[in-house]
Amino acid sequence: MLENIEPAKKIQAPKDFRAGLEFDGNEGTATTEGLPEAPNFDEFLEERGYSADEYEIVGTPRTSQWQRWDGEWLTAYRFHFRKKVTEFHLPTLYAEAKRSKPKAPKPVQSGKTFVICPADFQIGKQGSRGGHEESIQRIHASFDRIEQKLKAGNYEQIVILDMGDVIEGVSNKADMAQIATNTLSPMQQVDLASALLWDLIKLATKYAPVTYGSVASNHCQYRVSKQAVGSPGRDDWGVVILQQLRRLATEVGLPVTRWLVPQPEDEGFALDVFGNGEHILGAIHGHQVGRPDAFPAFWAKAVFKASYLAAVTTMVSGHFHHHRCEQISGTEGSERWWVQASTSDNGSDWYTRNQGAGGDSTTAITCFELQKGVPFRGKVELL
Repeated sequence: MLENIEPAKKIQAPKDFRAGLEFDGNEGTATTEGLPEAPNFDEFLEERGYSADEYEIVGTPRTSQWQRWDGEWLTAYRFHFRKKVTEFHLPTLYAEAKRSKPKAPKPVQSGKTFVICPADFQIGKQGSRGGHEESIQRIHASFDRIEQKLKAGNYEQIVILDMGDVIEGVSNKADMAQIATNTLSPMQQVDLASALLWDLIKLATKYAPVTYGSVASNHCQYRVSKQAVGSPGRDDWGVVILQQLRRLATEVGLPVTRWLVPQPEDEGFALDVFGNGEHILGAIHGHQVGRPDAFPAFWAKAVFKASYLAAVTTMVSGHFHHHRCEQISGTEGSERWWVQASTSDNGSDWYTRNQGAGGDSTTAITCFELQKGVPFRGKVELL
């Protein structure tokens, strides 16, 4: 009597599907069983002993779908999670501000300006040089060397140029790779980067009045689905950090006399250092070109188009993670110099792998001196 009845077709989950959870002490991967609707991933982890107070979901879950014998579709979810960063306390800016006791530096008429160019901190990125703790140690070691220069320099003013990529971000082109290598959330990145730059401002204002500026950069861009949106000179984490530092410096009375950000539709700016047209300092991150050798041509086009960079005599860029200083054009008294700032990051290991020998560089903060009545001759220090 059963000869005309066919058995139900056997339904199998995808071959590579296996529900389970793996955790190495810091990061883990979880795969759910087949479910008719998306679960609450925090609750899923909680039920397995991973509290949402200590663990966080990273990235976007991947899915596998199949149809059950009764026609219902089931979906399995595979997602990554990690232990939240709790092993050290990130200093908040307001706590730092309350401990600040500014003392106005004695005014001098030396005609000398010291320019400090922190570039490409990329706070939150882990690499061959370590994670966020190593970043803090490395950057503060640079600050110590800078302070020794300021103590001996007798400078009339100090210019600090945040040359961009102060945080790593999470939504650049290789966003999944960033999630795997980041040690801090975007909020923690901004907090720590702000605290480090606040330390630099406090240090510098002990020795001379400070001008502080920040350019727009690719890792600090406002991005949605990897695409840059908004106004580049306004919707940028470096610019946001500057705004917070300005509020704090004003509140506690630090002698920061000028705060410089790009125009809303620009990504850099120019500064007349002494106000006499002699030394025009330009700052732009450098991601506007695909390779460093193309930067001089980019600058030449800016001059031809009479852009905000047209009058610049000394141009500073970041982005390319190595030191370079070149005279681009000009004769005695009308030279134009390009200073490519060094990086302070934890290592761009993917770039090193692709470039082979010579694909890495010494970490440092690029600094140089400008003097009234004296042409800049390309003398740069890596501190």
